[in-house]
Amino acid sequence: MGEALGLLEVYGLVAAFAAGDAGAKAANVTLEPFDRNKPANADKLPVPLLITVKYRGSVADVKAAVAAGEEAAKKVSGVVTKHIIAKPEQDTEKMCKLCAFDKN
Repeated sequence: MGEALGLLEVYGLVAAFAAGDAGAKAANVTLEPFDRNKPANADKLPVPLLITVKYRGSVADVKAAVAAGEEAAKKVSGVVTKHIIAKPEQDTEKMCKLCAFDKN
């Protein structure tokens, strides 16, 4: 794809929608499908489901989107972690296409 990738992992689906919306409004990015993860220690977390929001665009736009998304998610339930990959490798791109929401 040639675009930077921003990953923002948050607690819960509502925080993910808030983060996705805020990031898309703050910068010229596109959103990829969210991904989910229910870790083994889910009962000890503030919300038992982790959602990863994925932003695509230029490095500057992705940084701005992740920052805006992080602030929005903190107001809802919180952020687990964030990461920006300026130029994802081809194998990383393949992994980004995987989505746990597709599974039953």
